[in-house]
Amino acid sequence: MEKTPLIEALGIHKRFLAVHALNNVSASFYPGEVVAVMGENGAGRSTLMKCLAGVHIPSEGEIHVDGKAVSIPSVNRASELGVVFIHQELNLSDNLSVGANIFLGREPLTKFRLIDHAEIRRRTAELIGQLGMTFTPDTRVSDLSIGHQQMVEIAKALSQDARLLIMDEPTSSLTQHETEVLFKLVRDLRAKGLCIVFISHRLAEVKEISDRVIVLRDGKNSGELSREEIDHDRMVALMVGRELNLHDKEHGTAGDVLLKLQDVQIAHAPEEKVSFELRAGEIVAMAGLVGAGRTELSQAIFGIARLLGGAIEVAGQPVKIDSPRDAIATGIAYVPEDRKQHGIIVEMPIRDNVVMAGLDRYQNYGFVQQGRHDQVATEAKEKLSVKTPTISQEVGLLSGGNQQKVVLAKWISLGPKVFLLDEPTRGIDVGSKSEIYEVIEEMAKEGAAVLFISSEMEEVLRVADRILVMHEGRLAGELTGADMNEERVMQLATGTN
Repeated sequence: MEKTPLIEALGIHKRFLAVHALNNVSASFYPGEVVAVMGENGAGRSTLMKCLAGVHIPSEGEIHVDGKAVSIPSVNRASELGVVFIHQELNLSDNLSVGANIFLGREPLTKFRLIDHAEIRRRTAELIGQLGMTFTPDTRVSDLSIGHQQMVEIAKALSQDARLLIMDEPTSSLTQHETEVLFKLVRDLRAKGLCIVFISHRLAEVKEISDRVIVLRDGKNSGELSREEIDHDRMVALMVGRELNLHDKEHGTAGDVLLKLQDVQIAHAPEEKVSFELRAGEIVAMAGLVGAGRTELSQAIFGIARLLGGAIEVAGQPVKIDSPRDAIATGIAYVPEDRKQHGIIVEMPIRDNVVMAGLDRYQNYGFVQQGRHDQVATEAKEKLSVKTPTISQEVGLLSGGNQQKVVLAKWISLGPKVFLLDEPTRGIDVGSKSEIYEVIEEMAKEGAAVLFISSEMEEVLRVADRILVMHEGRLAGELTGADMNEERVMQLATGTN
């Protein structure tokens, strides 16, 4: 490893009004290494990366590139210096093709100063081939899954001459195969001398791919681990600074059937018929690869998508669900995969988000009962330990974990019989995950039936009383007891059982 860092942050401070997001943080990044930058939500990881990538300008401190102090006032300047940031939130134009997105604003031109579409297709084909993807340069982005859209973002970053590539939660929407392809690519890029900064809450992935780990806590340096020092407990200790409740789940006795699907058909796989039951007091994990139809099935149950056939019963009664309003009325709650797009309104306060789903319950002759609003929101805030000084706080200003607690609080306040949770811990730090697990387990103990959709094997095995596995739109199998292991889940998920 070279002695001179490719890029170095020295004594960085960043203040947002009264919030001291970074407090004297220093970090060095060298060519030819993969560095994981870790910490709980709000620890300052993203803020530090945004200072390096020209999104934020430090309040104090210096940034050095190749040993020389530089100013990075913009994303364009960062790109000129070889720093490229792949954000967790996708930044693509749905109505454009893959190639148009990758070269948007940097289109190659013909000698007549017109956009060279043939060159865009050629270079895009090389990039997506390198990533092992099968879609074409002309594929419209809106036709791609979230996982494939993430790969387009990575291809866009690779199309630039990056020296330091920052990947923020790059595997959060990827299948296992796509993750393996990405990791192979990361290793190839490392071998070519690039520095890759890997930000992830998935500790197993961090251990697998990283040469070094830098940990932040409360906006300060918490510690650093070399390759041989990286393990789960050390990372958690540096990130959290407290003991976590990581006990094995206690399996309770399942009660009455609260949700029953019989030969349900959905547009994702119209030829398949899905049947299963959820019982009171149990958490049923639904595993499967991205694109298996798990999200589409949950949306059909909740009335977002149309059922093509089959029947649904709630608490033993046949129900007809044509809309989310119908689902809510029958006692079904739904936490979507993308909380910012579909779970909360970030510009609104906690109070209004919590009461949103049951607004008609808190009115009298058409007039809003503000006192009742505040009471419900305050009780939810306390029950779920939402970290905020007031229920008037805008939800968008909360950490990801606390935003997810608000989404859960919105439904818990209505007392539903059935919870459909789609990737409820996506993009949440290890401490918040532990708290979310406790909330979900408490929901089950109070008599609810929970369908827990997750692509993260570790948490599927941790939270589940039973595991249902989807493959290409069909229910490939159900696992209980000793059969609930990673090997069996993957056999069913890949159709190799």
